[in-house]
Amino acid sequence: MTSPSNRGAPVSTEPRINDRIRVPEVRLVGPNGEQVGIVRIEDALRLAQEADLDLVEVAAQARPPVCKLMDYGKFKYETAQKARESRRNQQLTVIKEQKLRPKIDPHDYQTKKGHVARFLSHGNKVKVTIMFRGREQSRPELGYRLLQRLAEDVAELGFVESNPKQDGRNMIMVLAPHKNIKPRSVKQDDAVDTDGAETAAE
Repeated sequence: MTSPSNRGAPVSTEPRINDRIRVPEVRLVGPNGEQVGIVRIEDALRLAQEADLDLVEVAAQARPPVCKLMDYGKFKYETAQKARESRRNQQLTVIKEQKLRPKIDPHDYQTKKGHVARFLSHGNKVKVTIMFRGREQSRPELGYRLLQRLAEDVAELGFVESNPKQDGRNMIMVLAPHKNIKPRSVKQDDAVDTDGAETAAE
């Protein structure tokens, strides 16, 4: 039964090693992955000491628990290095938002299309929002045609990831860059044209 003083204490994710492994016997795995078999805990600890290695519990739920002979300090260091490398290689996906009106004039359309093309060329997704006002809401086909036109105009850079759909007074479509376009790091000047950019790790 858990004592009151331990309630709310963080649960350790560290595996039990050496003398902290308190079971009568374990299924032992050698340092090179070879199966030694089920041995008494005293014998497993002795083998670890003779090999100048640690006895590490790698599968606590197994019956008996599985333990491996390894250099635990080196193992922790290499695991931390891999985690850092994984974070470093993690691609940063930025979702930019571009807003249009159903009856946008040609010059404004070209400007907005240029923003969308630039976002896609930088490897960012783009959420394109058509904003309907007043009686425009009774003409959703205007927004749909405009989104289709935009998707066709930037087809060399991206594709429709989420088809146009009505969301209240707005119609939304998501464009994603083609796979060969790699995301780049976010720079401060990119924020100028975002109209509400969202950042997410993938």
